[in-house]
Amino acid sequence: MLDVKFVRDHAALVKTAATKKRMTVDVDRVLELDAQRRELMVKLDNDRAEQNRLSKSIGALPADQRAKAAEEVKSLKARLKVLEDEERTLDGQLRAALLTLPSVPAPEVPEGLSDADNVEIKRVGVPRKFDFPPLDHGELLTRLGLLDQERAARISGARQYMLFGDGCLLEHGILRMALDHMIEAGFTPVQPPLMVRYEAMEGTAYFPGGEEQAYKMAKDDLFLIGTAEVPVTSIHAGEILDEAELPKRYVGMSPCFRREAGAYGRDTKGLYRIHQFWKVEQVVIDRADEEQSKLHHRAILENAERLLQKLDLPYRVVNVCGGDLGQGQVQKFDVETWMPSRGNYGETHSASRFHDFQSRRLELRYRGKDGKVRHCHTLNNTVIASPRILIPLVENHQQADGTVVLPPALRPYVAGRERLVARGK
Repeated sequence: MLDVKFVRDHAALVKTAATKKRMTVDVDRVLELDAQRRELMVKLDNDRAEQNRLSKSIGALPADQRAKAAEEVKSLKARLKVLEDEERTLDGQLRAALLTLPSVPAPEVPEGLSDADNVEIKRVGVPRKFDFPPLDHGELLTRLGLLDQERAARISGARQYMLFGDGCLLEHGILRMALDHMIEAGFTPVQPPLMVRYEAMEGTAYFPGGEEQAYKMAKDDLFLIGTAEVPVTSIHAGEILDEAELPKRYVGMSPCFRREAGAYGRDTKGLYRIHQFWKVEQVVIDRADEEQSKLHHRAILENAERLLQKLDLPYRVVNVCGGDLGQGQVQKFDVETWMPSRGNYGETHSASRFHDFQSRRLELRYRGKDGKVRHCHTLNNTVIASPRILIPLVENHQQADGTVVLPPALRPYVAGRERLVARGK
């Protein structure tokens, strides 16, 4: 959420930001509500001051004047009650309007409408050329007896999966490998709650606007998370941290749930777009310093890249264009890994910085060395997401005999298996 004073002083910039992000917002409505609230606050301050003055003066007044003064105080109280009710209404309207506004993209964010306009900035590794007809991940894992989407669909509906035997070991092994990778990088592991209140979703900028993607438990008024970013970024919501405690570096591992509303007919086969999956997510909370945020942004991106290099997977990094940015993101880098069955790179990681956009919603603050309280900067990035990462992993490392050779760095996490071979369920 933007500071209303920033909107007031930089209205044109906020309008330009909305245009760049292809968002339709009403900045003028925010300015109108802000002006009404400031005008109202002047009236409230004046009336409160007058009430205090009269209340204090009553005892010194002659007896015949006290009744009239008391009536004036009573009248002021009634008027203040009306104005305070109006203040609460305006506060709610102003906050609701502010929640619709986007953060201002960094100058280096390219123009563009969709992910087709993202700008490649780096490419690592060379896509493999096969000397045999390669299989897609779904057929490959199914033939090996490690994946069953048909039975999963009978149990739970479309966009579900079940892994068996070494397939199950593979998924959990790669998650644990990612977790250890981040612990070595100095991050504190967190096992977060999977159900959160509306405030956490709103605080991390998934609500309002993303309700159709979330699974809601109406009886409990809770939501299943779509990423550990939500509970992990919310850990210190409402707190004032000491600057000496910063930065906070957390890595959360959790199941995730997304309805994939609006994705009808897209990626219906295989493991690319499903309702339930796992993520290892890195979150950084630090002081409000743009240059420091840029350094963190590069660092969390490199954390994901190093893991892909350990898995011997070709990938590229793109600078996400304005039209593909989320509401709160100041800048985002996507990592796309080569997927032979798609004949292209597919998104596997997203690294984002938000400045104080999330922390203002969460009231996540710190006290600086100068004693002043400021809102923190927040960042996050995927370390690994499964089963999507299994797509490039098995497709790129498959062999002509239908087996899959596992990268050496992964083998200790899958009971020493050197390759995936057909096994009974």
